[in-house]
Amino acid sequence: MALSDADVQKQIKHMMAFIEQEANEKAEEIDAKAEEEFNIEKGRLVQTQRLKIMEYYEKKEKQIEQQKKIQMSNLMNQARLKVLKARDDMITDLLNEARKRLAEIANDPAQYPSLLEGLVLQGFYQLLEPKVVIRCRKQDLALVQAAVQKNIPIYKNTVKSNIDVQTDENNFLSPDISGGLEMYNADGKIKVSNTLESRLDLLAQQMMPEIRVALFGPNQNRKFMD
Repeated sequence: MALSDADVQKQIKHMMAFIEQEANEKAEEIDAKAEEEFNIEKGRLVQTQRLKIMEYYEKKEKQIEQQKKIQMSNLMNQARLKVLKARDDMITDLLNEARKRLAEIANDPAQYPSLLEGLVLQGFYQLLEPKVVIRCRKQDLALVQAAVQKNIPIYKNTVKSNIDVQTDENNFLSPDISGGLEMYNADGKIKVSNTLESRLDLLAQQMMPEIRVALFGPNQNRKFMD
């Protein structure tokens, strides 16, 4: 039985509607899948960027913390150096005050002659030379010569050896020093400095650990005192 034109048109419209529906469903499916893939990719990118941002700020935070530690260390070192300088300045002032007081010893007629005697005898023992030349301040010449005469017998009796002692009356020590003497062997190559200033410097060097403890207390980080 042949179809009429109306039936053919009806079937064509029905087929077109079916095809259009299929196309729409396929398009919706493609759109849904694309949206899903887009959301997945967007999430991945967001997570990646978030991790990069977190990593960036963690790195910055570590850098800032390191800078803070370095700055704190520098400040502590500067403070420590200031304390050490202040302590050294205090010790320097103390030694300068001691040097000023040395002149009082040389001006004490009851103390200075016996001090010179000790310095002369000590110089003899340090040199242990058969011939000795002594230099002193011009104003101390008589006192030094008296000290020499007193100590020659003591030295000879102790070391069982003769000693020839000369006091240099042409070359005197500076009048600016507080006192004491210098002693040389015959050719002048060996020198013993027993001026009051040199004795003070030697004593200060030997007693510096005790001086620091007396002024500032014991150093907890120091194991040895020499």
